[in-house]
Amino acid sequence: MQDVTSQSLPKLPPRELQSHKGDYGRVLIIGGSRGMAGAPALAGMAALRSGAGLVTLAVPRSIQATVARFEPSYMTLGIGSTTDDCLVVDCEAGLLGAATIRDVVALGPGLGTAQSTAKLVCNLYSTVECPMIVDADALNALAPSPQHLKSPGGVRILTPHPGEFQRLTGEQVSSETDERCRQAANLCTRDASGQTVVVLKGHQTVVCDGEQCSANATGNPGMATGGTGDCLTGIVTALVAQGMQPFDAARLGVHVHGLAGDLAANELGQVSLIASDLIRFLPTAFQQLT
Repeated sequence: MQDVTSQSLPKLPPRELQSHKGDYGRVLIIGGSRGMAGAPALAGMAALRSGAGLVTLAVPRSIQATVARFEPSYMTLGIGSTTDDCLVVDCEAGLLGAATIRDVVALGPGLGTAQSTAKLVCNLYSTVECPMIVDADALNALAPSPQHLKSPGGVRILTPHPGEFQRLTGEQVSSETDERCRQAANLCTRDASGQTVVVLKGHQTVVCDGEQCSANATGNPGMATGGTGDCLTGIVTALVAQGMQPFDAARLGVHVHGLAGDLAANELGQVSLIASDLIRFLPTAFQQLT
């Protein structure tokens, strides 16, 4: 396996003068449940700040109004009954229809862990054909059904933290970078089609596609707070939507995410840093790349 850590970061292409919002990707973020409206909202705001052209959040109809209040620049799609606390398997047809007219899907932020939600996740993982970033409760839903990891419907970027990784694989995450690269590669290769990228989060987050691996150098302990993973999901989703290859999008996304966290910590301190601060510093982080 090739270690590409020392190689230059991939770059987003410059924007054409006569381009329009459709040129920068149509994103669908599937998530949210009663009590966790903020998770998909953070992912949506991060996707917007990372250059996505159009962002839609598909959430339970019962929390749609709450999610919509966070940010006027994304759209919301209420799914299911107004009495449902979360997205359930009966929502599958509506979500598949929404996914077919988008360029990339993110699945997981704030979904919840209901049994019917887990079944929905497994079905979407196997059938959605466009690239999908999979995080949070979607990873936990897949853990009892590892056979789905072998046959994704398309490109998949998995973003587990160590606990989620252990639930997916049964392995405790190593503290050694080389060994974490090996562990991430083993998870990638469960997909014989070679369409899976793993972002194993933590200190020096590892990005791997089974053939190449990179360890990230940005980020700080202040980012160990709820919602920062949702921001990363939005960032990577937006980069894929803009046409970056999955491994490149994951590698650049992890770097920018950590850089925004470093910029936020420099101004606010690590103790007071919260997830929404990352979104506020994303513009500066992207500017530093150029």
